Amino acid sequence: MIETFQRPLPNGITLSCRAAGEPGRPLIVFLHGFPEAAFIWDELLTYFADPAHGGYRCVAPNLRGFERSSAPTEVAAYKPQLLVQDIQQLVATERADSRMAALVAHDWGGAFAWGFANAFPAQTGRLVILNSPHAGTLSRELRESEVQREASAYMNFLARPDAEALLAADDYQRLWPFFTRMKAGADGFGWLTEDLKQRYREVWDQGLTGACNLYRVTPLKPPLPGQTVDVIPVLPRERLTVDVPTLVFWALDDTALLPGLLDGLEDYVPDLEVLKVPGATHWIVHEQPQLIAREIDAFLRKS
Repeated sequence: MIETFQRPLPNGITLSCRAAGEPGRPLIVFLHGFPEAAFIWDELLTYFADPAHGGYRCVAPNLRGFERSSAPTEVAAYKPQLLVQDIQQLVATERADSRMAALVAHDWGGAFAWGFANAFPAQTGRLVILNSPHAGTLSRELRESEVQREASAYMNFLARPDAEALLAADDYQRLWPFFTRMKAGADGFGWLTEDLKQRYREVWDQGLTGACNLYRVTPLKPPLPGQTVDVIPVLPRERLTVDVPTLVFWALDDTALLPGLLDGLEDYVPDLEVLKVPGATHWIVHEQPQLIAREIDAFLRKS
C-alpha cells in the first residue's frame, strides 16, 4: 500500500512523498526525472517493501519544483547542491543514522544521485542509475560529440524563458512527444494509457517552472548559436568520483542519451556494473518495471 505525505525539511523546502514499507527498516530512496513525478516508482515501492524482497522502507520524493513539493521561482534555487541537500535532509528524517541501503534514480534524479554518492558515499549504500548520464562523461560528450549535442538540443528549448507556457499550451501538446518521439519500446507505447496520461496532467497542472529551472540552471547543455563548446565546463575529478557499488541500466533506444555516455564511466566509478537493455527507451521505468525490480533485487542481495 502506498502512503503519501508532506515532509518539511530544515532548509525550508517541503517535499511531497510517496512511500511503502515500515519506518525504521533499511531505506531505499527513489528519485524521478523530467517530466515525471514520484508516482512512477509505485510498483517498485510496493515490490521492495514486501518482506519477500527485503522488506525495505521505500520513499520516493517529488523533487523540488515538481508536483506538490516546494517550488521556488528563482533559478538559483535549483542548483544541484541544493537538491542533493534535499535528499540528505529527507534521509535524516527517515533514519537516525542518515544511511540508505540504496539510492535509485532516473534522468534528472540520477544527476542528483550521482552528486549525492560523490559527496556522501557512506550514507548512500548502493547506487542504481537508470539512463542518467554521469557529469564527467556528459561534459566530454557535449564537448566532443556533435551527435550527442544534437540529441541534447531539446535542453535549450526547455531553458527558454517561455518554456513552461509553451509546454502547457493545448493540453501539453509539446510534452507528450517527449514520450512518443522515442522509438517505441519492445511493447510499443501500450504503457502510455489514458489513465497514466491523466496522472501526468495532474502533476503538470501543479506547474512546470521548477522543472524547467533545472535546465536553466545547468551549464551542461549544448552551446547556443554563437557559442563554442568552451562554455561547457570540465568539472574537477574530485567532484565526479563515486566510491560505492553502482548498477547502471542503459536502455539502448534512448534517443536523447546515447550509449557513448557510458564510455569511460568506469574511470569515475570503479565498482560498476552496466546492464544494457535493447528494445527499451528512456522510459524504461514504465516499459520494463519487472526487469528493473528483478535486477535491483539481485544487486542488493550481493555481498
